[in-house]
Amino acid sequence: MGIADTSVAAQSRARTWTRLHQHLGSAPGPLTYDMVSRAAADHLDESDDLDWKRDLPQPPRNGQWNEFAKDISAMANTRGGLLIYGVADNHEIIGIDWETADLRQYAQWVRNHVHPYLPDLVMFRLTDGATNLLVVDVPASEMAPHLVHGRSDKDKEQQAFTVPYRDRDHTAWMAEHQIERAYRDRFTRTDRAEEAVRQHSDFLTKTITAHAAKPSAWLVAVARPTRPYPHGAPPLNRDEARYLLRVAEERGSKLPTRRIPGPMTGMGDLLINPRPGLRRWVSSTMEIDYNRNSMIELHHDGTVTLATNVSWRPYSEEQRSLSEEGVNEALPVSQRVVAAACGDFVTIVQELQRKLRLDSTQQITATIHASDGPGALEARTADFGGGREIAFPYTRRPHHIQPVNTLLPPIADDEETARVSEELSTDLMSQFGL
Repeated sequence: MGIADTSVAAQSRARTWTRLHQHLGSAPGPLTYDMVSRAAADHLDESDDLDWKRDLPQPPRNGQWNEFAKDISAMANTRGGLLIYGVADNHEIIGIDWETADLRQYAQWVRNHVHPYLPDLVMFRLTDGATNLLVVDVPASEMAPHLVHGRSDKDKEQQAFTVPYRDRDHTAWMAEHQIERAYRDRFTRTDRAEEAVRQHSDFLTKTITAHAAKPSAWLVAVARPTRPYPHGAPPLNRDEARYLLRVAEERGSKLPTRRIPGPMTGMGDLLINPRPGLRRWVSSTMEIDYNRNSMIELHHDGTVTLATNVSWRPYSEEQRSLSEEGVNEALPVSQRVVAAACGDFVTIVQELQRKLRLDSTQQITATIHASDGPGALEARTADFGGGREIAFPYTRRPHHIQPVNTLLPPIADDEETARVSEELSTDLMSQFGL
């Protein structure tokens, strides 16, 4: 579990975006003592992902449940969060005696009383030099539900399991139907995720086929959190979606791999005027006659989808005539447009992660789809990334592009964002022999 390590290395494994970051308007980064102090001074209320604790964890007494294990399990069963020890009920920072904090013992309690095992729990100290705090960072768990093993007051010889969860600012116990649903969710989560990605991809390709004015090649990308945003939690409103897209456009334009403006720039005002869809917000230029049409969807469960035209140039009337005569004219695919589109897509995914405080990994799938069905695709690229893009003779002309997959860690930094977007575009274009 590695949580007995109180060094900077231990803190670096903690999440870089939490309820405190959001409340303070802080950029993603390590949690600091000053941030906790400012949040406490603001009387930031407890919630399902934040629990202020006055005293250090205590061993169970008189047949009680292990409260520390219960609190850990409850947050892991909900959507993760922070336990911060050393803050009184009135939000006064009183600190803890660090010499009596036994992190190895706390780790042992989790190993003995929480089932199944929680591998990613992190504990670390925050201090201003005089006052110490203990922070426990609990990730949302793909293995939920986690049960707490212990004894009750009425029958100290009877060992029992129960399942806690966070209900806003307090811990509650799951009823039988909730436990049943939690297990069903665990066992079907992977199947549902794969099916959801397939459905999103199918919807995008059907939309492209219906709306593409000219034969063209399209980047189709879907990102879905491994643990979706809880159903019933407040979705994005229009102003939040508009602001998110504006920030993503600005950040995407600054990626080190950027050579040309991405699809978000080409959408103009339609980008930041999202329209309601089925549990989603949609920004689209698909309804207008535009060479570089794009559609971006921000789903209420944390999913993001993108479809954008990546053809190097508009499909000419001459090419259309050749196609009608049976001449095999390949659809151009711009390497620079693909790279820019991947960059835009990953920054949108990351901004939605931040806004919804999603602390689960994003599964990303992308491919290139021909609007008129399977046909030859031809990569266009430029020497050294500059100048006019041309088709080099050594490249292949595939009729199908295999979907590529990657993962975006929770609230990745800019360097990781650039790495993931480059990985996507490289994996797609390498199928052309580039």
